[in-house]
Amino acid sequence: MKTTLERAKEKIHDRTVSNLQDLLERTYDAEAGYKKAMELAKDPNYEEFFMKCAANRAVFATELDQEIRNLNETPIESGSTKAALHRGWMDTRAWLSTSTDEAILEECIRGEKASLDTYNEILVDESFNPELRNVLMNQMLQIRRSLDTVKDLKATEEVVNSF
Repeated sequence: MKTTLERAKEKIHDRTVSNLQDLLERTYDAEAGYKKAMELAKDPNYEEFFMKCAANRAVFATELDQEIRNLNETPIESGSTKAALHRGWMDTRAWLSTSTDEAILEECIRGEKASLDTYNEILVDESFNPELRNVLMNQMLQIRRSLDTVKDLKATEEVVNSF
């Protein structure tokens, strides 16, 4: 029979793993989304930016994968079905849209905001050790920077399209 302390530690462990698995799944989704955006973008500068964002998310995935393994758990290996459907929708929207790059940037903004929301929700959990919290905070900061850059690109695209 487990003690109260053992059950509490197990609960914290399970919650930490669950949170990290959720972030890993979303990271896979973001990486795939940026790869799709890279394929659909007309502007070569956007393609390069999206490629860097996809590579950045691959680094996040590696970090999260390792953190899950450090907890003696097996990381998930792919993103969500919902995100795959969303990327299909991005294809359709890009095909129908007269301003493909603007539509893609809008979807990137939406995705980055959702990522930030997830990180904010998960970081409320106080059970993360300081090293893991630093990894997650660093990832969140990089997402925030990407979001700001995408917003700037979209604002520029809107100005260009208004002429």
